[in-house]
Amino acid sequence: MSQQEALFTYCLRQADDLLILSHRLSEWCGHGPVLEEDIALTNRALDHIGEARNLLTYAGQVEGKGRTEDDLAFLRAERQFVNTKLVEQPNGDYAFTIARSFLFDAYHLPLAEALTKSSDAQLAAIAGKAVKEAQYHLRHSSDWLKRFGDGTEESHRRAQAALDGLWTFTGELFVQDDLHQGLVKAGVAPDLIAIKASFDETVDNVLAEATLKRPVDGFMASGGRQGKHGENMGFILAEIQYLQRAYPGAKW
Repeated sequence: MSQQEALFTYCLRQADDLLILSHRLSEWCGHGPVLEEDIALTNRALDHIGEARNLLTYAGQVEGKGRTEDDLAFLRAERQFVNTKLVEQPNGDYAFTIARSFLFDAYHLPLAEALTKSSDAQLAAIAGKAVKEAQYHLRHSSDWLKRFGDGTEESHRRAQAALDGLWTFTGELFVQDDLHQGLVKAGVAPDLIAIKASFDETVDNVLAEATLKRPVDGFMASGGRQGKHGENMGFILAEIQYLQRAYPGAKW
């Protein structure tokens, strides 16, 4: 695989995580537990979609085949999406949504910070714009997880159940395959060992304040980075891609 092909895939990995999580969060629009949170989650979804658009646009430029951000978002098949399985998990209750966001945020913030030092100027610029948003996202999800964990007996139970159910999907965030290792050597991508260390520190600190237990490492689900997804992914893409599939080339 050439470095150009590796960079294209790497951009897709980051973009697809954000695109799919954005869609999941958008499903809360009009259904949030309180108005402020309804708006907060919608704004988070918009932040993620904004970063995903930047990454998909750049991916299209790197690929050099004339594909736009819309082509990459709406016209790829399920097996061509390379997001982690974490972000495609259903929303569940609000504790589950918050726990899913928290685990992603604890990974995404140090990743964005590290990417600001990438040897690829465009990736560094995209990450630089995303850092402030990622800081807010982590603060928001951390605060809510602490409220749930150190709240009532019911909120604590739900938050712990959410963490226990989601933990199996966290390992995939830190897998460094040959593609990634090649980009690390080129100074394009950060070493995920350092990102994992930051993730662990954040998780341990927040869970301690939330009086929640860190789940024990065990089986870690994988395959998302290779396009092998769970049954939820097809339903997500059916919604995201409906208009372009039903009316090819439709313009607003």
